[in-house]
Amino acid sequence: MADTAQFAGSESLERMLAGIRWRVLDGHRPTLAAGERLRLRAGVATLGYVVSGRVAASPAAGVVDMPAGAAIVSMGREHHTLRADTAAELVVSELELVSGAPPETDVIPDLLAVSAFADAEPTIAAVAGDMARDGCAVPRPANGTICALMATTVVLAAIRAWAEAGCAPTGWPARSADPFLARVLDAIHADPGRPWSVERLAAIGAMSRTVFADRFRAVTGRTPAAYLTAVRVDAAKTLLADGASVSDAARRLGYASDEGFSRAFRRSTGLAPSAWRARPVLEPA
Repeated sequence: MADTAQFAGSESLERMLAGIRWRVLDGHRPTLAAGERLRLRAGVATLGYVVSGRVAASPAAGVVDMPAGAAIVSMGREHHTLRADTAAELVVSELELVSGAPPETDVIPDLLAVSAFADAEPTIAAVAGDMARDGCAVPRPANGTICALMATTVVLAAIRAWAEAGCAPTGWPARSADPFLARVLDAIHADPGRPWSVERLAAIGAMSRTVFADRFRAVTGRTPAAYLTAVRVDAAKTLLADGASVSDAARRLGYASDEGFSRAFRRSTGLAPSAWRARPVLEPA
């Protein structure tokens, strides 16, 4: 367990959370009988909230007891299963990360649970309990923004409660621990299509090229070029999902050619941009 004091009230944690946004793909309110199981699918993130009853989740670290008022977040890297210990009602929303999420989100475990979420965040827990009703069950243009804000609020509160309980790994989040690097990262996320160079980024951070490159890698675990590519690919996903052509996405994100953009996108996702855009968002029932 990490030192709780490292995260409680941490500016770096709040700045990292402020960079995360979610899009709601689907939502429902399943009722489980005692012993019944609910599978959280891989490929999409999932927010779960226990309205009543008691369920158990089984992350790698062991079984987690989840009474009424508990929240669970799956990042969607693997399948997970919830088992109802008693008759239970849940709120389940399937989500997708919006572009520009800080790389530190990769450190969040695939499944995290906050058993006393309603005690820690009573107001936000009330929002969680209202999700996946008719308005957010099948997002539409008229309500998609509100549903996304609700989901983002609940998920970020759950992640913050998880971190402040001492569950986050040592050194997380690192994004804005260094105020000079924070300026650089904010600049990249604000305008990923700009023709950034190491020299230009180092100047924003008020460092020499060599010092900047070494410090950037030490804090983020990536070279500036690799970090910029990751941000651009995340932004490309949103552009493509919103209907942009491959050429338009490449141009807006600073690539000199469609081929260069496609190579970078394929290395990151395993799919060509056109194939990623054409993929089914949800698995068939």
